[in-house]
Amino acid sequence: MNTVGTEAASTAGSAAPLLAVQALVAGYVRGLPIVHGASLTVAAGEVVTIIGPNGAGKSTLLKAVVGLVPVESGRVMLGAREITGLPAHEVIAAGVGYVPQTANVFTTLTIHDNLRAGAHLLADPRLLAARLDRAYEVFPALAAKRRDKARTLSGGQRQMLAVARALMTDPLLVVLDEPTAGLSPLLVEEVFMRVRALAATGVAVLMVEQNAKGALKHSHRGYVLAEGRNRIEGAAGELLSDPQVALAFLGGRTAVAGAAGLAAAAKEPA
Repeated sequence: MNTVGTEAASTAGSAAPLLAVQALVAGYVRGLPIVHGASLTVAAGEVVTIIGPNGAGKSTLLKAVVGLVPVESGRVMLGAREITGLPAHEVIAAGVGYVPQTANVFTTLTIHDNLRAGAHLLADPRLLAARLDRAYEVFPALAAKRRDKARTLSGGQRQMLAVARALMTDPLLVVLDEPTAGLSPLLVEEVFMRVRALAATGVAVLMVEQNAKGALKHSHRGYVLAEGRNRIEGAAGELLSDPQVALAFLGGRTAVAGAAGLAAAAKEPA
């Protein structure tokens, strides 16, 4: 089943894609792929969320995009540039910011030094100063704690620091792996609002989320993966109202059975 995006996806979804992942096959061990031909696009100013059952290959797909997992076949395009299989530091230099789910800040460094570490590619001290000022303007809670160690931050503040650090390179695309994992409901909403505000500046955002309902509410489009394959895609509002998606991922009473059904469907020819 495919759900075709409509006006609900916003004008961002109709723009030429900034990121285009085409039939990607990837995994940690060559010959044993976890991602089996997955494809997706993200436009500038668009938030796109990937959801799916545990073990669907969502995080592996993100890591393949940013150069942390080997790609066996397929393509990753960032605008007109192919970045397939480039090492992570080259992907970052090309304009991609990546925020992993865990170990995404240096806990023994201050907030200020974490941000400086995110800007290690910048040689111009004036540009560095401007990026630091912007980070503190966008995340004022960090400005008040700039001399504190990152280990003193709350979970939500750590996530904001991780995003702010990724933004120090002024990326075209930000890739987020479970940005709300382990956060309280109040902080979850704040993170999602920050993500949407980030996209409003023209940055493309691709994220994986287990909090499917919350993420889709703040997204333009979404993809459902099962066993490393595309199963459903469409405008976020359409996915929220899709009975199959709701049953499996959005709090249906038989969610486990629904997720198992999608996984079984993934074994059938698309």
